[in-house]
Amino acid sequence: MTNIAICGANGKMGKTIYNCIRERDNCTVVAGIDLYTEQYADFPIVAAPSELPVKPDVIIDFSNPASLDGLLEYCLTTGTPIVVASTGYSDEQIQKIKSAANQIPVFFTFNMSLGINLLVELAKKAAGVLGDQFDIEIVEKHHNQKIDAPSGTAIMLANAINETLDNSKHYVYDRHSRRQKREKSEIGMHAIRGGTIVGEHDVIFAGHDEVITLSHSAASKTVFAEGSINAAVFLKDQPAGLYNMGMLI
Repeated sequence: MTNIAICGANGKMGKTIYNCIRERDNCTVVAGIDLYTEQYADFPIVAAPSELPVKPDVIIDFSNPASLDGLLEYCLTTGTPIVVASTGYSDEQIQKIKSAANQIPVFFTFNMSLGINLLVELAKKAAGVLGDQFDIEIVEKHHNQKIDAPSGTAIMLANAINETLDNSKHYVYDRHSRRQKREKSEIGMHAIRGGTIVGEHDVIFAGHDEVITLSHSAASKTVFAEGSINAAVFLKDQPAGLYNMGMLI
């Protein structure tokens, strides 16, 4: 049994994670962390990690980048593994996450969906085969409440493709002010925000007289919740290190 604490417990993702865990017999929620501490289930919710009444086996964080420092301080002090599933981190914060993995097990990815991480592998394969013969564009769509753009997943896709191509590409996020032809060294990144779109990502390889599009669409937040829970159960018995969804595919 894996005892889990949910950071962001009163958010939409936090409650989705709890509802998924209720249907499983290999894990349970023992506590929640959220500035809004109203209790809605049979576990306590506290405002900060330092107030946790019991040490969990793993913390799943689906809150906000502002929570990172307090979470890492608690996890490093207590030796608690953490699944970092929020998005919108700065480069400095990402470095903190990676540094923490030298001392504790850290599961970090920009997207907790197995399908998205399979898309990453397929995009890398396509980039390796097509090379510089095809232009590469990434289009991501999310609901109108999402703050960061482009999405962390779009960045993850671009980084994976770029690494496959020996980091020969640079990213272009906005074309309206660029009065020039597209450069071969570009990866275009486009963000769409509207309605209640959970998450859609297209990787477009556009060549001479042919276009290849790799796509993933999430119909609900459950796919991300289940991925984070699988990550937590996996992480419980791992040594210190940095882990990602590629290890679960």
